Parts: sequence; structure tokens; C-alpha cells
Amino acid sequence: MTELLQSWQHGDGQAFASLFDRVYAQLKQIAAQRLREVGGNATLAPTELLHEAVLRVVDAPMDWKNRAHFFATMSLLIRSTLVDHVRASSAQKRGGNAVRVTLTRADIGEESIVADILSLDQALIKLEALDARSSEVLHLTYFAGLDRFQIVDVLQVSLSTVDRELRFARAWLSKELDMAV
Repeated sequence: MTELLQSWQHGDGQAFASLFDRVYAQLKQIAAQRLREVGGNATLAPTELLHEAVLRVVDAPMDWKNRAHFFATMSLLIRSTLVDHVRASSAQKRGGNAVRVTLTRADIGEESIVADILSLDQALIKLEALDARSSEVLHLTYFAGLDRFQIVDVLQVSLSTVDRELRFARAWLSKELDMAV
């Protein structure tokens, strides 16, 4: 897979096709998981979400380090695509209205799910500005689904650093989201 990533980076379109044939099912599972996290009220299907994310990377292939880096990046692109879709669907020009933010699951309608996604996105943006590496560890853990050892490989840091950054990010995010309620 690393060879295909490097060939794609050097402009080999066939490598891109081979790579996506090989990993398509896994990426589609990641997209389906992101959609399940928003409660199934998104208007995108996993295939559509994945294809929109792939379009973002096709035009600008990255310097892929390895398989874990590829999946982490694609997972973040899928998340970003979903957030952009939620924003667009709730935009004023499409009939959206300002919504109340709620983080409870008691009586969740589509508006509160949209608010939850946008609130989480805003909190993650704040965390990234506050502590970029903690934010990255959190993204790689929860959005890319990497385990601690894969994160060590991607970020080239120690396991204790990954654990410390993840503890901080979880605590900060929990506090930030509690304040948003």
C-alpha cells in the first residue's frame, strides 16, 4: 500500500485506482460510522460522503507517510466533509434557522443533531488553536480510529506523550462542551 501511495503522489493515476480499489470498503465503513454518530439524520449516504471526501484529496495528493497516515487523513477528510455538509444544509439560504445547542439524547431532533455537530466542530477548532498536538491525537483516536501505537508511528512521539495528550484533550473537550450546553 505504501508503494501505491508513493506512486500516486508521483502522478501515477493507475496507482490511485488500485489503491482505492483496495481500501474502498474500509473507507466506506469509516464514512458509515461518521454518519451513525450523527444519528442517521444526515441526508448523505456513506457512499456520497466518501466520494465527496475523495474529491478533496484527488486534486492535491499528500506526502503519505504510511498506511496509518493515509487512513487518519482520509478519516479527517470524511469528518470535515460531513461538517461542511451539515453547515450547508443549515445555512440561511437553504431555509435553516439558528438552533439551540443541546448535548442530551433525550429528545433529539434533526436541529439539535446539527447543533451538536457544529458545536463539536467549533470545540475541536478551539482545541487545535490551544494545543495542536493534543487535537491531532484526539482526531487520530476518535475520527481515524487509530490505536495508540499507530498514533506513535504517525506522529513520531512516545507512547506516554500520546497518552498524556489524549487525557488532556478529553478533559478539555468535556469541559468545553459542558459550557456550550
